[in-house]
Amino acid sequence: MHKTKYIFIFLLVSLLITMSAIKYFDKALQNEVAPKGIVSFELAKNIKTSEAVLNSWNVTAKSFAGLSLGIDFLFLLLYAGFIAFSIYLLNSYLWNENLIMYQTGKLMMGAIILAAVFDAIENVALIRLLTGDLKQIWSSLAYYASTIKFSLVGLSILYLLINLIIYLYRKLIKP
Repeated sequence: MHKTKYIFIFLLVSLLITMSAIKYFDKALQNEVAPKGIVSFELAKNIKTSEAVLNSWNVTAKSFAGLSLGIDFLFLLLYAGFIAFSIYLLNSYLWNENLIMYQTGKLMMGAIILAAVFDAIENVALIRLLTGDLKQIWSSLAYYASTIKFSLVGLSILYLLINLIIYLYRKLIKP
């Protein structure tokens, strides 16, 4: 098996395991105040909403939130690595002779790495809130960092999916 396939499989399996752990912890965080669990906390734009989410969680839920945020530091490396590597593979296969599309792929790889940086910033802000540093700056920082992160991740995944469709079309339909 080619080395790139091992890397791809490792990243994919690691990503799926980490996603499962985050999903497990997130179930304890979902309630009427935080229907989307940790995402509700990430997108709590003001300190009152952040406090409401925190107050809706019991001690166990807060522990799960901390564990989820800790695992998210690994997750952000894995999703950024997986998406960037997938874009790299498709970019190399599809666009070697099309400079504009090849450069766009490189830009999208940079975008997903930047998304991971914003995810780390968001995590730090959420940890500050979770540990009792209840200031508006942390709610705002978490909100804006997560908004930028979600936008960049969405854009990168869209680019990846479009390229995957082109790849499959070329491979399966157009021999």
